[in-house]
Amino acid sequence: MSAPLILGAVWVLASAVVAMLPMKRQMVPGLALMVAAPVLLGWIGWVHGWAWGVAGLLAFASMFRNPLLYFLRRALGRPAPLPRELEK
Repeated sequence: MSAPLILGAVWVLASAVVAMLPMKRQMVPGLALMVAAPVLLGWIGWVHGWAWGVAGLLAFASMFRNPLLYFLRRALGRPAPLPRELEK
């Protein structure tokens, strides 16, 4: 098995662990995973072909759909309410 696929599997396991944390403790590791994902997906696509990169991108979008929608709404200037657990 190649290094990008091994790191991709580790990334998936790490994101599953982060998802089990309380909402307030998910922010920092979740953002780190979100920043690392495009680099890892690009590497997987480069080594194994664009179809596997697209498959990984769809999996990433499925796992991080709520944060991605939040950042998209903020970028478009639309209201983006925080979850109740994160409100102070």
